[in-house]
Amino acid sequence: MEQNSLARQITGETISLKQITDLLREGTPVALVECDLDELELGRLDLAGWRFERCCLRRADLGGARLERTQWRSCRGAMASFLGADLTDAVFTSCDINNAVLRSARLSGASFTGCKLTGADLTEAKTVETHFEETLLCGAKLTGFSFRRQTLRRVDMSQADLRKADFRETAFEACSLRDAMLMGARFDKADLRGADLGGLRLVDASLYRGATISRDQAAGLLAELGFKLG
Repeated sequence: MEQNSLARQITGETISLKQITDLLREGTPVALVECDLDELELGRLDLAGWRFERCCLRRADLGGARLERTQWRSCRGAMASFLGADLTDAVFTSCDINNAVLRSARLSGASFTGCKLTGADLTEAKTVETHFEETLLCGAKLTGFSFRRQTLRRVDMSQADLRKADFRETAFEACSLRDAMLMGARFDKADLRGADLGGLRLVDASLYRGATISRDQAAGLLAELGFKLG
């Protein structure tokens, strides 16, 4: 979405649902800059192509909304709900949406760069080429999430729920899987040399079969599992 395609830009206002519905009647995406949308009920609205910059969306409800190609920059949306929303090709940059609900959301082609999603719930999200970079996913719920064939750069998934996640052929660069829940995760042909694997349990060791790790990582894993190198 190009900025010049937007019909209007609204700056520094507390936005109401009526104002949003009035804007929707104009039929053209809108840019909201430094606006307050805290706790606003926006579920199932068609906001495709809108831009949100430095907006507050704490506890806002966007469940089931159409948010394709939306742009989010430097927004704060702790505990916001995107339950079942369509975020196809959405772009999140430098946003703090910790503990947000993205359960069952469509995230195909979406990207998160420099974001905080600590504690976020992404269970059963639809993911094809969803991109994360320099993003905190500490303690996030990512059960069954597919990262297959991606390159993850500076993504912190420590203490995250990654059960049955798909990391096949994934490359890790300066990432963390420390103390993550990994039961049933797949790492075939993954390059884990750039990942912090601390906190590995004996029951999880076999998960990394077929993955590439460094000599230092191998030594560290053996130490954590109680082995002494001769």
